[in-house]
Amino acid sequence: MSNYNPFSLEGKTIFVTGASSGIGRAIAIECSRMGAKVVITGRNVQRLDETFSLLEGEGHSQFIADLTNMNDITDLVAKLPELDGIVNSAGIGISLPFQFCSFEKSYPVIDTNLVKPMELIYRILKLKKNNKRGFSLVFISSIAGIFVSYPGNSVYSAAKAGIVGLAKGLAIDLASKNIRVNSVCPGMIETSMADELAAKVSQEAIEADKMRYPLKRYGKPEEVAHAVIYLLSDASSWVTGSSLLIDGGFTLQ
Repeated sequence: MSNYNPFSLEGKTIFVTGASSGIGRAIAIECSRMGAKVVITGRNVQRLDETFSLLEGEGHSQFIADLTNMNDITDLVAKLPELDGIVNSAGIGISLPFQFCSFEKSYPVIDTNLVKPMELIYRILKLKKNNKRGFSLVFISSIAGIFVSYPGNSVYSAAKAGIVGLAKGLAIDLASKNIRVNSVCPGMIETSMADELAAKVSQEAIEADKMRYPLKRYGKPEEVAHAVIYLLSDASSWVTGSSLLIDGGFTLQ
């Protein structure tokens, strides 16, 4: 039987931000299982160490960095090896009625989810850390960036919509350099963000919310990771500028 697998990441070095927990952690682990050498970063030393201990194979590396800090971004980029792909998974959320969204409360969400990822990618490409033979850039956005159905999501939705637009724009700008750029838009995933929601409402409300999804459940971090692997792999070599929905059918309604 042939060992042919177009989804393999063997021989690729993949950089994952926000890898200390949730979707970012799952992406890092699943990429290692597909044969990639993984470079991970996050702010929490203990949690990043936990992620690193779960990676399969050898040749991985980890760097502690606060990607809201320009000095940390500069230092991190200088340490990075040549990369075959980047997954920007670092981000924060806010759920607040717009009349309470002061600049002090809203700008960190825009900055962390949109401005700093843009700066990180700019510096990585400026220092030519990308593999010239082919490079894949994947942004983790959200269905909130294209389909708003919950109150209090204005700022978060704006940031995630910006990521979708950024990915499409970069796909055009960077195509001539053999760089593909795509985004992934998950629905509600079983992560700390879902746990925070569960702490604010009743279990009955959570179960009712799950019923809004045609598949009658929230997604798992690994299910997002598998979509990301597709976009990092040679299986998607003619895919750029796309926004891949991973939402259990939620946006069909």
